[in-house]
Amino acid sequence: MSGLIEGLPDAVALRCLARVPFFLHPKLELVCRSWRAAFRSAELFRARQEVGSSEELLCVCAFDPENLWQLYDPVRDHWITLPLLPSKVKNLAHFGVVSVSGKLFVLGGGSDAVDLLTGDQDGSFATNEVWSYDPIVRQWSPRASMLVARAMFACCAVDGKIVVAGGFTSCRKSISQAEVYDPDKDIWVPIPDLHRTHNSACTGVVIRGKLHVLHKGLSTVQILDHVDLGWTVQDLGWLQGPMAVVQGSLYVMSHGFIYRQDGDSRKVIISASEFQRRIGCAICGVRDDVYVIGGVIGPDRWNWDIKPLSDVDALNVCNNRPMWHQVSPMTRCRGTILGCTMMRI
Repeated sequence: MSGLIEGLPDAVALRCLARVPFFLHPKLELVCRSWRAAFRSAELFRARQEVGSSEELLCVCAFDPENLWQLYDPVRDHWITLPLLPSKVKNLAHFGVVSVSGKLFVLGGGSDAVDLLTGDQDGSFATNEVWSYDPIVRQWSPRASMLVARAMFACCAVDGKIVVAGGFTSCRKSISQAEVYDPDKDIWVPIPDLHRTHNSACTGVVIRGKLHVLHKGLSTVQILDHVDLGWTVQDLGWLQGPMAVVQGSLYVMSHGFIYRQDGDSRKVIISASEFQRRIGCAICGVRDDVYVIGGVIGPDRWNWDIKPLSDVDALNVCNNRPMWHQVSPMTRCRGTILGCTMMRI
């Protein structure tokens, strides 16, 4: 990476290039070989942290098209399309997704593909495969497989590691096993099982450093204080619905409203009645905003068509008077949201 900018030491030049927004990297690396090497170097991404130019991007995968991810830059209202996830599983769904160490991880899940002639679903219900997307080299790579194949499970980043728990290994067998992944060592280690397994999908959210696992249709929450100490069970009476964490607070979209859930109490933040007709949308927290993403408009008695959406709406929940506003729609993805998370790079 010698001679990055004429007249400047390379260390200073690298800090200048570190301020360039991520979406411009593919264009600027065409300038010359040394710039290409710089924009594909870990040193530049470390410099981005040092100069305070790291970006928080929304990562989204939808049913259409198959196995495609997009990144959204909220500062510039711009969408970036990633290379196709190279899994052999068609229409990968019910997977876990999380970002740690500046990489995007897609874990487990199974196929949502349906044979258009027979209506049969693909036989691959759950896998243990793990993929990571590295924004430095801009490619997907296989990582160490989970110890247990699973779908519809809780998956979260805790203290720089990935914790997965619960889910299903087949359409009839729910599991209580949990495990933790170290991205630096690329290894999985079992941790204490969930106290209970239930015949329903589970999800996870991290609030103030603690992983909370929720099962659909149940009011009890299983909480992981520390991977060595195991789980505690509390009945918090949380609302059911899509969830997002913003600045350490939990927000839930339920019964046509956005609520802030604090322990066993809740507060209405704003109406979300305009999203009640949407099926399969998701919400995700990035910076100070809750994003409502995609989904489909299902059939009703007046219109039997199913309309897949690429719409994205944002709500600044840290504002004293939060209001909805639309942002640029997804440029490639549309329909039911299969996975979304925030990635900091």
